[in-house]
Amino acid sequence: MKVAEIRNLSDQDLDKQLYDLQSELFNLRFRLATGQLENPSAIGSVKRDIARVKTIQTERKLNLNREA
Repeated sequence: MKVAEIRNLSDQDLDKQLYDLQSELFNLRFRLATGQLENPSAIGSVKRDIARVKTIQTERKLNLNREA
């Protein structure tokens, strides 16, 4: 997910996106532990997406307007 796409989401959509990403990360970790995960690098990409969403939420909370 790109930063520009995340910035276009509303605050409620950001909360939902964060919840969905955290659920996906949980499922990926579970599949990794059971040996069913074929692409372990997916965990890293989901973690980066979570960080991007949290960064945008913090920027909005602090009223920072950054352009990427």
